Amino acid sequence: MFNPLALRVGWRFFKARASNRYISFISIASMVGIAMGVAVLIVVLSAMNGFERELRQNLLSMVAHGELTAVEGGIMHPQNIVDKANSIDAFRLATPEYNLNALIRTKDGFSGIEVKGVTPELENEVSNLASKMAADVWLQLRDSHLQEQAGIVLGQSIATKLALMPGQSLSLYLPANGSRGLNRKQFTYLGSFKSGGELDSNRAYAHRLDIAKLMATSWDTTSIKLTTNDLFQAPYLVREFAFSLSEYLYISDWSRTHGHLYNDIQLVRTIMYLVLFLVIAVACFNIVSTLVMAVQEKHREIAILQTMGMTSKSILQVFMVQGSINGVLGTIIGAFIGVICAVNLSSIIATIETWTDSKLLDSDVYFVDHLPSLMLWNDVVVIVVVALLMSFIATLYPAYKASKLPPARSLG
Repeated sequence: MFNPLALRVGWRFFKARASNRYISFISIASMVGIAMGVAVLIVVLSAMNGFERELRQNLLSMVAHGELTAVEGGIMHPQNIVDKANSIDAFRLATPEYNLNALIRTKDGFSGIEVKGVTPELENEVSNLASKMAADVWLQLRDSHLQEQAGIVLGQSIATKLALMPGQSLSLYLPANGSRGLNRKQFTYLGSFKSGGELDSNRAYAHRLDIAKLMATSWDTTSIKLTTNDLFQAPYLVREFAFSLSEYLYISDWSRTHGHLYNDIQLVRTIMYLVLFLVIAVACFNIVSTLVMAVQEKHREIAILQTMGMTSKSILQVFMVQGSINGVLGTIIGAFIGVICAVNLSSIIATIETWTDSKLLDSDVYFVDHLPSLMLWNDVVVIVVVALLMSFIATLYPAYKASKLPPARSLG
């Protein structure tokens, strides 16, 4: 694209910019601006990717893709619904659950928690709940319905507040059947699970049959948990399946309960793209300023080159090379810094939290308790290409004006 002479002269002009300190300062400022924009954009997008990964792997892997809940009481014929859902290829597995809200007493008073009555043998096939707790705790939960007293697994935040030890007896206040009162029920604390997010402070797991036995109802299922093969198709699939049933059920899916988190991540990602590309664009305007001043300063050199036979096209290429070098160097430096910071972002933030004795993300507020990071090379390539393209476009107008300078006027 560029002839060797234009490359050589453009490089010499770039190195000679130091003769004018003001031009040199503007040139360095443009390079630093591009480098900062590229680096920050890589780091921020890596953080957004990390949040999305944590949302998928930790939170959405422990919540139902879709859920059908009884309007009142329990589902009378849950196995029929489970069998029908499992016969549809779009669903990975349907599992019965017994869900209810309960109160647990802490030193600060009562706290509300969501108790999930699950079937561990099936739960292990549709979620990573087992990986969030010790192996022996999972085994005890699986066999809890065979014991005299029901077992329960609490989120780590709740267990820490209660200072519980495995094997201790624990009281939960559950809604009483047929009245507005509460019944106090005893559980054996089996252990805790840690998801690293908000579920640690408001959820507990027990065996579905244990909950049904304690509630003394004629049903053992209040909802059907539906897990789909495609997470983003779940809202449509669950709704269509529910409409095909004869029993009236409440319909819910992950987009209604936790979809706002995913939408927020995508919104922040879009805004960051826009804002930081504007930062790079502003830095590229400094390239325009640098080249305009360089053309004014070197009008005699341009005239001499023209009288020696250099064409207007070659003059154009000379100043495009000079301006593009700023963009190329700034982009390379920014990409290098951004990649290093993105790869080590989680450990960097953890170190800062240790030094400052503070917590950036609290699991009681956010769905994670750490700053995740996932660098994708596709993002890096897009950022680098766009930054180079923008810096290249910024050189066109000043280089064009330089190629149109009349030699006679410059030497006069």
